[in-house]
Amino acid sequence: MVATRNPLNIGAAARAMANFGFSRLRVVAPYDVAFREARSAVGAAPLLQAAEDVPLLSDAIADCRLVVGTTSIGHRELQHPIRRLEYGARLIQRALAQAPVALLFGSEKFGLSNDDLSHCHWLMRIPTVDANLSMNLGQAVALCLYELARDPKAALARPEKIRAASAAEQEQVTAMLLDALRQSGYINPRTAGSTEEKVRRLVRRLDIASRDAPVVMGMLRQILWKLKDSK
Repeated sequence: MVATRNPLNIGAAARAMANFGFSRLRVVAPYDVAFREARSAVGAAPLLQAAEDVPLLSDAIADCRLVVGTTSIGHRELQHPIRRLEYGARLIQRALAQAPVALLFGSEKFGLSNDDLSHCHWLMRIPTVDANLSMNLGQAVALCLYELARDPKAALARPEKIRAASAAEQEQVTAMLLDALRQSGYINPRTAGSTEEKVRRLVRRLDIASRDAPVVMGMLRQILWKLKDSK
């Protein structure tokens, strides 16, 4: 993070790093030396305390084989190749397998200077609706780190299937519900047969999960107890 003005943004960046598994933060010439106390670094205080405060960008990236700058483009005329976040993140992931990579974020007001950009191999941008409108610095860091950390295959994984209640469990729920309906006066003795069939079909359509069946029966049991106690 280069020439960051607001310590809260550094704290937010540290929090995002902790969330997505990144641990090495280098801060180049921050405006406020109190950034290590940023309250926005919830859960990332150790990472923020270990952040390296470096006076020069060249020193901060000295051990990196690939240096990628971030930009919102705006009205600037840039001389670097610019890649969208999704594609750029894949290139960074490949490079990380070989050597350290630096991902640069500029100040909130001006972004990376031309001198900062001269240290970059290429630039990466977040595809916002308005290319001239920059994002909040802390949010931009979080988005970039999420894209670097996410596993595309994980999005295709099916959620764990929840086991439906068995026929026996459904019938237990049905019996208790019918009992409660009888005691409450809902069921008309003359149409009791058809009502019971409707209630049984209703319970099946609810598709109650096996783990929820005891909860539902516990509720009905309490209702039945209250109904008996009121007589």
